Amino acid sequence: MSAISAAEFETIAREEVPFVGRLGLRVEAIERGRARLRLPYRDDFLRPGGTVSGPVLMAIADAAMYAAVLSALGPVKLAVTTNLNCNFLRRPRPADVVAEARLLKLGRRLAVGEVALYSEGDPEMVAHVTATYAIPPGADAGPRG
Repeated sequence: MSAISAAEFETIAREEVPFVGRLGLRVEAIERGRARLRLPYRDDFLRPGGTVSGPVLMAIADAAMYAAVLSALGPVKLAVTTNLNCNFLRRPRPADVVAEARLLKLGRRLAVGEVALYSEGDPEMVAHVTATYAIPPGADAGPRG
């Protein structure tokens, strides 16, 4: 069971990370260690050539990873990204972007996870992201693994 609801995450994103709130992200699913977010298509997300830009893809990946971390920790606002690596695999179509995040390891100080990014309606991954989050002292997620 998730330590945070979709509505709670959306509120934190909107109030604590206003840039993420302005993107219009929607949480489609959240469970302990996993999150699925959708970024509705907007023309201003495109770069020349009609493809969704890399910075937009990295932003949704980071937000999805944050949701996955909070799904295990609860509303810990000071969990922050310490590393994010994005491998762009193929050109994303001008469509909604779907991010599927999962935690690989949750320790006392660090959380490591991965995010798969897809263009809506296309089963092929457009980008694969790995990310590490720093966990603030005192954050309790129960048993670690």
